Amino acid sequence: MMGNGKVIEVKNLVKKFGNFVANDHLTFDVHRGEIFGFLGANGAGKTTAMRILCGLSKPTSGEITVNGFDVYRQSEAIKRTIGYMSQKFSLYEDMTVAENMRFYAGIYKLPRSKRLKKEAELRDKLHMPEIMNKLVGSLPLGWKQKLAFSIALIHDPGIVFLDEPTGGVDPITRRQFWKLIYEASANGITVFVTTHYMDEAEYCDRVTIMVDGRIEALDTPAQLMQTYGASSMNDVFLTLARKAKKAVG
Repeated sequence: MMGNGKVIEVKNLVKKFGNFVANDHLTFDVHRGEIFGFLGANGAGKTTAMRILCGLSKPTSGEITVNGFDVYRQSEAIKRTIGYMSQKFSLYEDMTVAENMRFYAGIYKLPRSKRLKKEAELRDKLHMPEIMNKLVGSLPLGWKQKLAFSIALIHDPGIVFLDEPTGGVDPITRRQFWKLIYEASANGITVFVTTHYMDEAEYCDRVTIMVDGRIEALDTPAQLMQTYGASSMNDVFLTLARKAKKAVG
């Protein structure tokens, strides 16, 4: 871990696919325990940047460290010290909850005693003792989300990356999910979340808004609304998105 309180440091991150520039000189820091929102329309470059921060893809250029590890040379160390959850859902539907937990505990080389402790914590948290024997595919989407989030934290990572975690779920389930995010942050876990739901931006400590692969704004939600004379983050986003040159979608 870095001693300066910054768990992610990004300087001039560029990612090109041929002539297409997906990430255009991104510079930002993320602090320990912060809920950092990474916002933008589909195609703005959010997922590309997140994959680089997770050690899954190499940047074209720039200086990037995550948990003190360099993305070019230490991607495996990054993968071991972060949690990750995607919108596409990261659990195996045809396995039980317990089997999923065993599988992920194995990937992170967790001792059996720690895995059993995590299972007990999960049962208590969900108030559902029999949940461990249920097939993941049989559970409602809201429960699946909570499980995926809990399993992303099974190895006590310093940072958890959430890629559009509330895509396609109802507003009540989304609010419940954000409660889990607040709990993780209160426990000192840094939460890096991408979303295109602008109301969720207001739940973050700071947000960056991506337009056409660039960072157009980065500040607290309250400050951004003040800067742009907006009554909501949606209004801020619409003001910035009007600058977009590429088709949004």
